Amino acid sequence: MSSKKQALFISSLIILWYSSNIGVLLLNKYLLSNYGFRFPIFLTMCHMSACSILSYISIVFLKIVPLQMIKSRSQLVKIATLSLVFCGSVVGGNISLRYLAVSFNQAVGATTPFFTALFAYLATFKREAWVTYGALVPVVTGVVIASGGEPSFHLFGFVMCISATAARAFKSVLQGILLSNEGEKLNSMNLLLYMSPIAVLVLLPAALIMEPSVLDVTLELGKQHKYMWLLLVVNSAMAYSANLSNFLVTKHTSALTLQVLGNAKGAVAVVISILIFRNPVTAIGIGGYTITVMGVIAYGEAKRRFR
Repeated sequence: MSSKKQALFISSLIILWYSSNIGVLLLNKYLLSNYGFRFPIFLTMCHMSACSILSYISIVFLKIVPLQMIKSRSQLVKIATLSLVFCGSVVGGNISLRYLAVSFNQAVGATTPFFTALFAYLATFKREAWVTYGALVPVVTGVVIASGGEPSFHLFGFVMCISATAARAFKSVLQGILLSNEGEKLNSMNLLLYMSPIAVLVLLPAALIMEPSVLDVTLELGKQHKYMWLLLVVNSAMAYSANLSNFLVTKHTSALTLQVLGNAKGAVAVVISILIFRNPVTAIGIGGYTITVMGVIAYGEAKRRFR
């Protein structure tokens, strides 16, 4: 009976993880491209505000994980540095959704392992087996093919998406370097608790300066569309839920299961986005994305076997 409950619990976590990740991605696209809310920096600030508040409630009051305190000024500086890179990756990803279809956005995002391996080598000279690097060739080749077959290709959107993907990989490598000391390591939920307020402090002035009409347009949209504020609140809550469910799924499943689920999640997001937004796709684009996903799977397997 306990094993059945455990299986049901893990299944529920996976469903929450999928729905949160895919939901926030699709809502971002809807708000930024179809709804007239063209403010990716302000949207990211809303996400970070929700993460700040909900992280505090989850850790301090609900005690989902033990609270880890910041122990030194140098640790705070390191967390602030990670927060800035994190901001860049999320803002870049949201900007790219204004110009690119979700399906192509996911194809480009699948190249994260390539950038992670690159930055890990450049920063730490950490080398993998040649077989592992060889598995990255189809990862990049697939995106090149998908780019050529993308009907709604937009150069600026593509550059922002690649930049966001690279920043996400750089953040994971940087985190491993900066928080390598056992006394300074934080789990992902505590790290989010400290990064989010710093991100809000950075993004608020950035939004007011770079998106000066954001408050007027948002208030106007709120008057025109009665669900505007609800969409923003749900979208922001989903951003936190995606982080929380990712942490819980990581905690309760194996690394291999997480890898398989992660690859499948991208494919599910692509299919759902095509059904909802009806964006045109080509056989070349689908083929390129498939090659990339197969490359990511091969890379994960090679890394596991030749560690």
